[in-house]
Amino acid sequence: MEWFSAEGYEFARQVLQRGIAAVYLIAFLSAAAQFPALLGENGLLPAPQFLVRIKGRGIPTLFHWHYSDRFLLAVAWAGAAVSALLVAGVPQTGPWWLPMAAFLFIWGLYLSVVNIGQTFYGFGWESLLLEAGFLAAFLGSDDVAVPVAVLWAFRWLVFRLEFGAGLIKMRGDKVWRDLTALYYHHETQPMPNPASWFFHHLPKPLHRMEVLGNHFAQLVVPFFLFFPQPVASIAAAVVIVTQFWLVLSGNFAWLNVLTILLACTAISDSAVQAVLPEAQFAAPDPAATPVAFAVVVSAVTLAVLYWARAPLKNLFRRDQLMNASFNRWHLSNAYGAFGSITRHRNEVVIEGTNDPPGPDARWLEYEFKGKPGDPRRMPRQFAPYHLRLDWLMWFLGLGASGAWFPVLLRKLLTADRRTLRLLRRDPFDGEPPRWIRARVYRYRFSTPAELRRERVWWVREPRGFLVDPVEGPGTTPGRS
Repeated sequence: MEWFSAEGYEFARQVLQRGIAAVYLIAFLSAAAQFPALLGENGLLPAPQFLVRIKGRGIPTLFHWHYSDRFLLAVAWAGAAVSALLVAGVPQTGPWWLPMAAFLFIWGLYLSVVNIGQTFYGFGWESLLLEAGFLAAFLGSDDVAVPVAVLWAFRWLVFRLEFGAGLIKMRGDKVWRDLTALYYHHETQPMPNPASWFFHHLPKPLHRMEVLGNHFAQLVVPFFLFFPQPVASIAAAVVIVTQFWLVLSGNFAWLNVLTILLACTAISDSAVQAVLPEAQFAAPDPAATPVAFAVVVSAVTLAVLYWARAPLKNLFRRDQLMNASFNRWHLSNAYGAFGSITRHRNEVVIEGTNDPPGPDARWLEYEFKGKPGDPRRMPRQFAPYHLRLDWLMWFLGLGASGAWFPVLLRKLLTADRRTLRLLRRDPFDGEPPRWIRARVYRYRFSTPAELRRERVWWVREPRGFLVDPVEGPGTTPGRS
């Protein structure tokens, strides 16, 4: 079984299995907290209605059999429980098929959620998590050697993720080519974090160096992941450092954290020991690898090679697809992000009042957890947790349409409790307002002088109305 095994990659296996499982844990907790309000029976885009529309299309999901909010929560909590066991390493201490079954279980559950999640689950990192979880199923347990083919499959995944993102940038907005993208990005990104203001105000020459470094990390370094050691470990370290820089400067759900974990697939045990000499790793005997495990991994490897055709062709297309799935199982996908950079930030602010609309009406703002609102409020850190409604509000500010938004306004007009729990602050303390409207503001980061003088992180100016005042049905609070 020497041909089957990758000697000296126990660190990579442990990081991949436990780290990917930890991201699944976050994803399932997010689903339990947000899915019923967003997509439940009485949600903004009700999943039962969507299931009727996709009936017979062959989209894999457990919810074809039955959907209820209670069943959704059972799926989410079951997935969270098994993910937590994998984080603790419990299934990995058993036979080779036990961690495989555990990972395929959480992969299947989360696939069921994503496939009915509609626009609220239409993010590239959902597919990335599904593909990573599927591959992690075939890393084996602690008493079998690490399969070399699975490590190569993970490196191919990191290559597609990074190189695809680099190509989409070079083919997209000119600001990536003239190195000025970061003049705008930190200010206009979907959800700035506490450090974004400081990153935005770095000197422009440093911003240009950051973009140049990004191009190097995404367009050059990924090829070296396939080189012998120690080159592959050095390439992985470059990817990891770049991703940590992104973690520091913004909220991108679990995209960056998961990329860091996946890059560890190219780090050898000897590279870790060169930095941490006291680190010790188990070395399972390749001869002890069960033949059945080798057969399963070989079959999966052939499937991965077959699936690789579509994303490989996509990398060389002029009209390269970004964050696209080529099969209904979300395996072997195309990735990429921020092919274009917005130059200005428009935010939709929802306001309510109990006064008759007019110049004397006192309008109060609803506050979201992550997206900019009150200019005095410093941006918060939420990643790797994913605030789905806040992200969709960013797209709304870009001019995207959303059938969910009028429903959101109606929910607020009835003080729907589940919907209100998605927000940071309800200015009406659980009571329904009489009127509601949506305004558009142009936001920019304050200057250092404005921050010192006025204590504001943002400066905003009104840009009109997205929705004129709408009257509510009454004053009785909604029930969920």
